[in-house]
Amino acid sequence: MKISQRIANSRPLATTAMHGRVETMRNEGREVIDFSIAISHFPAPPTVLDAVGAAVEQVRTMPYTSVVGALDVRERLCVKLRKENGVEAHADEVIVTNGAKQALYEALYAMSDPGDSVLIFKPHWPAYVATCQLLGLRPILVDLPAEITPEILATCEPARIVIINNPHNPSGKVYTRAELEHIRDWVASTGAQVIVDESYEHLSFGPVHTSLAALCDWRTLGVVTIFSASQSYAMMGWRIGFALAPAPLVGAMQTLQGPITAAASHLSQVATVAAFEAGVQQHMIDEYRERRDMVVRRFAEVPWIVMDSPDSGPYLWGDVRALTHDTVAFAEALIEEEKVAIMPGDALGVPGYIRIGYICDDVATLMEGVRRVIAFGDRFAARK
Repeated sequence: MKISQRIANSRPLATTAMHGRVETMRNEGREVIDFSIAISHFPAPPTVLDAVGAAVEQVRTMPYTSVVGALDVRERLCVKLRKENGVEAHADEVIVTNGAKQALYEALYAMSDPGDSVLIFKPHWPAYVATCQLLGLRPILVDLPAEITPEILATCEPARIVIINNPHNPSGKVYTRAELEHIRDWVASTGAQVIVDESYEHLSFGPVHTSLAALCDWRTLGVVTIFSASQSYAMMGWRIGFALAPAPLVGAMQTLQGPITAAASHLSQVATVAAFEAGVQQHMIDEYRERRDMVVRRFAEVPWIVMDSPDSGPYLWGDVRALTHDTVAFAEALIEEEKVAIMPGDALGVPGYIRIGYICDDVATLMEGVRRVIAFGDRFAARK
């Protein structure tokens, strides 16, 4: 059977490919510790489970909703935006999607034409570059600096669209208000539009998260903000998210979403509202902080890795350039020899680094996985 050139020239997303490999190994009866992605060991908030249970009991039938999401759902999400993000919005400026990835794809599709350039700071979530490639866009990869300044932004190649991930995966960087104001002024001067992925907005360990849309006339500037319930509310498998965008762009995204998936499922929309009305899950943040500190302390004893303590997020980002720059080979050998899956930095645009998801499983399994990574790295160093 003939496969189209546009998909034949594309590669599976590195993160989902590695996770799929782990699942295959487990189905074959092999024990694998999976650090390649972040799947919380917490359940969804009780209010979410209660809301879905009540919907099943009381509604019974689950009708199609509008493609952009049920009106009452979008109105309640506007309340969340006003209270938590300081952004005033109307229901026709919100679209509910099957996860953040669908929102990203639809926004990029609706905002660009093939050949347009998209500026992405690296390391980056692999889906940003993969989606650009699927749409025939030209990614411009720029090293993420410790601090965004007007001087640094002035050196960046002009782009049609800029993607900002705040808080940032995988480094855990939380953009300061001043940095966001610099970005606001820069895109206003260049005419670029902005997609801000705020999927990790409630996973900060201290720094205050600020939405770019709260600091500008986001409708005029052309700012799209993407939210997800996956990480902030431990709802990875629920596959739900939403985007805030100027009404004309929401209409364009609806035109694309209609023939692909139509609306997100009725129950997922019920769960979405319950999640985003639940606020910060402080018990999760506290437990994640303890895990972060435990793992960072252990790696601090290891000479071949440098791992800073992130300000947010479910990932740790380790510099292993003292050991190797070929982290693809490192990750391949690690999963074969020690049955531990990690994400090589090459997949996130930066060879010589590794990403570790530390929120899966129990603490004993987490630390066993860390022990195996260190044992493997020590052997790797001895062979050099």
